[in-house]
Amino acid sequence: MKFHSSTVQARYVSPLGPMIVAATERGLAGLWFEGQRHLPDSSAWPHAPGHPVLREAVTQLGDYFAGRRSQFDLPLDLQGGTAFQQSVWQALLAIPSGRTTSYGDLSQRVGWPRAVRAVGAAVGRNPVSIVVPCHRVLGRDGSLTGYAGGLERKSALLGLEGAI
Repeated sequence: MKFHSSTVQARYVSPLGPMIVAATERGLAGLWFEGQRHLPDSSAWPHAPGHPVLREAVTQLGDYFAGRRSQFDLPLDLQGGTAFQQSVWQALLAIPSGRTTSYGDLSQRVGWPRAVRAVGAAVGRNPVSIVVPCHRVLGRDGSLTGYAGGLERKSALLGLEGAI
């Protein structure tokens, strides 16, 4: 992942643990649980909790965790990923709250039915967890697999959405 030089950050303390929220002038560029896999080095990004996208993201996350919001309405900056990753992340946005899909179905949706592992890797590298709902992707048999933030958080998010 490449992040724009204008990236700024804020911290959000969610019910599932502290999170780093990042944005550029184009939109929300990152949302990670502290300590999760694939967490970028954000030490050079200035703290800017007053940034309009970061402020709105924190507000919408609060509403989501309180059960008052099931969809997010935020500009996204996903340009740090490859074209393939971006196509997978866009497909994740089409999975409605309360629903799940499998990695195989997702690979079919993006036009790469034989690239299930590559699709899974792109899902795992999703830089905007929760907002780009990678937690809604399950194993072929419906099992909870592969969430960079941890399977306990994946289960909690799906429970919050009524998917499990």
